[in-house]
Amino acid sequence: MSIKDRDSDLHSSSADAANRERAFRHKDPFAEREAKKYERPIPSRELILKVLQELGAPGNLEEVAESLGVDDPDDRESLRRRLNAMERDGQLLRNRRDRFCVVNAKDLIAGRVIGHPDGFGFLHPDDGSGDLFISPKDMRALIHDDRVVVSVRGIDRRGRREAAVVQILERNTHSAVGRLYVEKSIAYVVPDNKRIPIEILVPENALGGAVHGQIVVVDIVEQPTARREPIGRVAEILGNHMAPGMEIEVAIRNYDLPNEWPAEVDAAIAGLAPTVPEEAKAGRVDLRDLPLVTIDGEDARDFDDAVYCRRTPKGWKLYVAIADVSHYVKPGTALDGEAHTRGTSVYFPERVIPMLPEVLSNGLCSLNPEEDRLCMVCEMLLDADGNVGRAKFYEAVMRSHARLTYNQVAGILVEGDQELRRRYKPLVPHLENLHAVYLSLRQARDERGAIDFETQESKIVFGAGRKIETIVPVVRNDAHRLIEECMIAANMATARFLAKTKVPHLLRIHDGPTAERLTDLRTFLGEVGLRLDGGDEPEPKHYAALLESIRGRADEHLVQTVLLRSLAQAVYSPDQKGHFGLASDAYTHFTSPIRRYPDLLIHRAIKHALSTAKPGEFAYSHNDLVLAGEHCSTCERRADEATRDVVSWLKCEFMLDKLGEEFDAVISAVTSFGFFAELREIFIEGLVHISNLDKDFFHYDPIGHRLTGERSGVRYRLGDTVRVKVARVDLDERKIDLDLVKKTAETEASESEPKRKRRSRKRSKK
Repeated sequence: MSIKDRDSDLHSSSADAANRERAFRHKDPFAEREAKKYERPIPSRELILKVLQELGAPGNLEEVAESLGVDDPDDRESLRRRLNAMERDGQLLRNRRDRFCVVNAKDLIAGRVIGHPDGFGFLHPDDGSGDLFISPKDMRALIHDDRVVVSVRGIDRRGRREAAVVQILERNTHSAVGRLYVEKSIAYVVPDNKRIPIEILVPENALGGAVHGQIVVVDIVEQPTARREPIGRVAEILGNHMAPGMEIEVAIRNYDLPNEWPAEVDAAIAGLAPTVPEEAKAGRVDLRDLPLVTIDGEDARDFDDAVYCRRTPKGWKLYVAIADVSHYVKPGTALDGEAHTRGTSVYFPERVIPMLPEVLSNGLCSLNPEEDRLCMVCEMLLDADGNVGRAKFYEAVMRSHARLTYNQVAGILVEGDQELRRRYKPLVPHLENLHAVYLSLRQARDERGAIDFETQESKIVFGAGRKIETIVPVVRNDAHRLIEECMIAANMATARFLAKTKVPHLLRIHDGPTAERLTDLRTFLGEVGLRLDGGDEPEPKHYAALLESIRGRADEHLVQTVLLRSLAQAVYSPDQKGHFGLASDAYTHFTSPIRRYPDLLIHRAIKHALSTAKPGEFAYSHNDLVLAGEHCSTCERRADEATRDVVSWLKCEFMLDKLGEEFDAVISAVTSFGFFAELREIFIEGLVHISNLDKDFFHYDPIGHRLTGERSGVRYRLGDTVRVKVARVDLDERKIDLDLVKKTAETEASESEPKRKRRSRKRSKK
């Protein structure tokens, strides 16, 4: 599959265009590139921009075509489409006289609108420069995700560049999901997406049978202007506000998650049999007798990795077998296009929106027990210290010998469960080898200086009618860590292998702390009596050493949280920048092609490397992979945000009948308007607003992550424990408000300190 060109409205072809070359007036330095992409190439974007600049004034289509020497009617139509595409992308601006002019980066800035719940917004420029502030007045005519061209109006009192909207390039919000209100014959929808803080008016004849209070999808038929709200029509009635599963339906539409298979995909999978055909197994290494097993959670449905380990005279041989999704999902097919669009599977509580259809994700590509499956194998030799010496990759056919769960494996290896050991007696020696290689891999990881953050995850347990029964912590055991270390080893080996073959490929990039974050981190650590070594460029081993030094401290959770927040979010990119958290020069994702598109691209890269083709003949160029990495990173963030939104909805619903109840809590975040506290045992977060604190004026210290009372000296800091009461639950806003009941002994002690100092100062004056 090739990544779509932004001029997708032009007809592309792989046919040789040399004999169709037309004599344009200007020599195009990018003519060869255009000829490779289009059957009838026209002047490149770069040449169009140059010619417009030489004109010295805005030009219409006819003038631009004449200047370029584009005479053929078909070529003129293609030129018109390209000019429109350049306008959408912010390269050109069309004035009221239908003339095109070049967007001068010094005077005009193109970018995407980011809405804010409070009515203002920001412009995120295409060139990656700093965001510009958009006033509430200008935002009245805009919606989150619109593309616009702005000029810099000035600098506001907070030092931000302020934007003045020059032209709206593209409207990207054409529908919204929200709650319908009907008041005195006036109907409107309040979008659930808080980045769209405007009401969408719905005429009476456009209600489509919807009634007050229902959750609906509304199509925007008239975009907003500076003088009025947008106008829409009800396109779909999702149901009542508190209906079971409503939170997921809302999230799907809020985040534009593809959740229906196109007809082309249905047609592509219609002929797939439930078993692997014999001809597909030909030419592969036969591993069906190797006792590979899958180890996953109790509720897992797709099994894309299997492991096996045996001892060697110098250490171990570790096999990591991964489902060969690339055999079924070929580049350029409808299946591949949909997988690329989705980018990742989205895991909601008790529901999954898969990247691939179920016949593949839970069938042919799932390493189900006692069934022949195609796989890609990473076979590694490790020494006694857990260092990977040699790794080789090959296509194979396998047969999983058991579907094991984390709890079962932990019971066999750690708890010595005799019943489980008897049931899986033939596999126990191999599992013990896996445990031994895990311990050596873990040791090698520690010696490498990789960072190991221990975060607490929770799981929602549902009862009848999808009503939440409880929220429980997810307990990680050695089986979780065993699989994690095996997958990390395989991913690192894959990155090394592809680097040697020079085949272009995506990497998982994780940057270290920026200079600004590092300064804030060191200031905070100094206040709690700690120090991060490494100077201006600390390494992962310095983070790891600091984490080890705080084990058992009362503020361990606080320090770990601050360390974690000092690091960037991991992304996908073909540029080798390393993975800071894993202390690795190169890391990639190879082990989950059923649920992650980057892994599928890696499998294709491996197959290309194993073939006789040259690295430069791979279907993906470096630029293609840059675009793919950005897209996959965006899909990953979108999935995370959608999942968090659903979980927040469910947790609010769970708390509706707990108004007035008291809980012990830990301060999980501190802001200028109060602090968030996570309720112990149920892992739900709520806000203690600053107006509900003691009658005092509180100063916010973002570096110290605390609020401090000016008169009393009372302090509320990240990681402190408090007693709170549930005061309000707002399901629409996904917010839980808490009242402070009492301070902990630790906080009270910090409060009394300033009083002693004041008394001491008074005595000294006497």
